[in-house]
Amino acid sequence: MRKSAIAVALMISFAAAAGFSTPSRAETGQVAVVFTKGGFVVGVGGGEGVLVLRGKKYPFTVSGMSVGLTIGASTTKFVGRALNLRGPQSIEGSYAVGGAGGAVAAGAGAVQLQNANGVILQLSGPRVGAEVSAAVGGVTIRLK
Repeated sequence: MRKSAIAVALMISFAAAAGFSTPSRAETGQVAVVFTKGGFVVGVGGGEGVLVLRGKKYPFTVSGMSVGLTIGASTTKFVGRALNLRGPQSIEGSYAVGGAGGAVAAGAGAVQLQNANGVILQLSGPRVGAEVSAAVGGVTIRLK
């Protein structure tokens, strides 16, 4: 009887400890990116950015390509948030992009992207240049 009482007490202790344990929390960081894109039918672009997480800056490179209607060139200065971060390395990876947009002289652009790590980038910013796009593509982010 005493052994079963000890076993029950241990199970209750383990269950209580599991209930009070805190799962690792996803974090939100600030992102700034300058991305230049150009092309005719196939668009190619690249740029640089910085992730600010817990007060520390993590520079990264951005590269991308799109296939579809792309005519002209533009530069976009994006700023926004990176959601669901599990450390700075989780921003790395490929992000799918699909949609239509355009800029003539100057305009605004907004985009939401997600990678395989579950990181969501919510970015917006002004575009400068003359570019019209109705394409599907992706971008890849790598920490420097």
